[in-house]
Amino acid sequence: MTFRAFATLFATGLLWLLTTLSTPPALALTQIRLFDLSYHECPAELSDKQENSGVASIFPNCFIVTGKTENKFGKPVVNADIFGRIYDANNDSVMQNRTRLGAIDEVPPGIGTFDLRISVPSSQPTPLKLEQFKAAGFTGTVRR
Repeated sequence: MTFRAFATLFATGLLWLLTTLSTPPALALTQIRLFDLSYHECPAELSDKQENSGVASIFPNCFIVTGKTENKFGKPVVNADIFGRIYDANNDSVMQNRTRLGAIDEVPPGIGTFDLRISVPSSQPTPLKLEQFKAAGFTGTVRR
């Protein structure tokens, strides 16, 4: 009986050792700091408005949010999702029940820049308030 217990313990230890050595590194989310945020109206070619239609109020206002990224990890981060809250001049949420605003294809190590196109209902007054912006992505290739 002791030989059987010893053999089971030895086999379990060997299996644990082999799986520990051969396991690939885990791809965890890497947090990216977003700062120096600002926004401006989209150029005319990106805007959805039709100026001559007479019903321009049903079309949303187009804005480009710009800012800087800080990637402290030392490797490029890919497929980084941008999260944040946007409020209008009356402190009403522009994106109801939604904090994921878009994505950045690749964030290089160190300081970089990003821009994000958003559409805001024309009924919501400006200036906009950009709060709690951050991004998270992966340092390796993510299968889609």
